[in-house]
Amino acid sequence: MADKLSQQITDALGRAAADPGGLPLFAGKGEAGLFPAAAKPAAQRCLADGLLRAVRTDTKGRSARELYALTDAGWDYLLAAVNPKQVLEDFVRVLEARQGEVGELLVSARRMADGLHGLREAVARVLPQVTASRVQGPLPPAPSGGSTKHEARSTNQVAEPTESSDFGFRDSDFPRRGPGGGVGSETAVLEAPSLTLADAIVAQLAGWAGSASAGEDCPLPELYRRLAADGPAPSIGAFHDGMRELHAAGAVYLHPWTGPLYALPEPAYALLIGHGVAYYASIRH
Repeated sequence: MADKLSQQITDALGRAAADPGGLPLFAGKGEAGLFPAAAKPAAQRCLADGLLRAVRTDTKGRSARELYALTDAGWDYLLAAVNPKQVLEDFVRVLEARQGEVGELLVSARRMADGLHGLREAVARVLPQVTASRVQGPLPPAPSGGSTKHEARSTNQVAEPTESSDFGFRDSDFPRRGPGGGVGSETAVLEAPSLTLADAIVAQLAGWAGSASAGEDCPLPELYRRLAADGPAPSIGAFHDGMRELHAAGAVYLHPWTGPLYALPEPAYALLIGHGVAYYASIRH
């Protein structure tokens, strides 16, 4: 009986030495522990002799339980009772098991990273389209007295949606390509002195082309900020609508973003054209 008790104590202390983070005093169903359920006398002996001590409380599961680790007295007992080589062999087995667990954790972490990467790409793809959507309403009725369509708008105000355009601009509001291939035919001359959003976009792109940055296409976020600096800032939806109309009218080029979508800076200003994401613009000459 004494030999069996001593063996149970030695085995339990070896398990405790190999897992310094602590183990439950008794093994459960599918869970490791220092002692089998039938070894309660050996467990009580270890506690009474101060060979084990509670190091922390595990709250995982239905109820909290204490986890136990070796004391200095427990180390002395273990090293006196067994060959140190056996203790090292136990450590190697535990390390091998832990290595397998770490490998599984790394695989799970990589899967999570791939999932997050995919989500970022999905957000970068969908967000520009969401920000481009806006609720369209009818143009307020024009004042009586034969006022023209341009007189019904306040100075420097962005044109409101009308039935003549899907995006809120009339065909005559946009410059057309002249006989020479450039913007400047008679249809580009507006009836009122105030600039429409389309005029302002063309003017800003022309200024960009004549600046020190002429060798580069103008990023859409920079174009929007320049528009906002020169007058009342249009909504991003109205800005996108104007860019689409000018692109369709042949007044501007829209250039795609060629990098990965998750690296797209300021995606709210990007513009979906067909199956591509436009992020730069330039004026047609």
